[in-house]
Amino acid sequence: MMSSTGDERPKATAVPYRGEPLPNVPNDLLIPNVLSLDFDERLWVPQATDIWFRPLVFSVSQGYFVNLLRVRKSGILSRHRHAGPHWWATEGSHAFEPPGDIHTLEVPDGVEEMVTLFHATGAHIYVDPDGKLVRVEDVFSKPASAKTHYERIGLGANYVDQFIR
Repeated sequence: MMSSTGDERPKATAVPYRGEPLPNVPNDLLIPNVLSLDFDERLWVPQATDIWFRPLVFSVSQGYFVNLLRVRKSGILSRHRHAGPHWWATEGSHAFEPPGDIHTLEVPDGVEEMVTLFHATGAHIYVDPDGKLVRVEDVFSKPASAKTHYERIGLGANYVDQFIR
């Protein structure tokens, strides 16, 4: 018998996987409503004056991190070089920055708050206007600052462990 959609195959009931999990595979990481900015303010980790990040993934085994960056000021935020590929997105856009790219992150005048999703592979190498090293930020330093923050605000240092893969 043919169905009303013209499909002659018999209807099958969907059955979820019921086998054993593969060994050494971490649990899925699900962060609901990540693009909604209506969540606990304590989850934003201070990075600099009027700049915070919210961790989403710290992949120490693959050398990348994903986070939201929130900025509540305009002007030049940083000059940095990427040690690996870097993806970011703002409202309605997507960008890819290749390893070795040196650029300046700037928030335009009149923007009260900017929130951007970043996926960074390798380190951010912060430099002065002439390219001299100021500091390095990577998949190991970011969780360390998050641990310090979460401990200080009462969530506990191990709160950050859920983001580490």
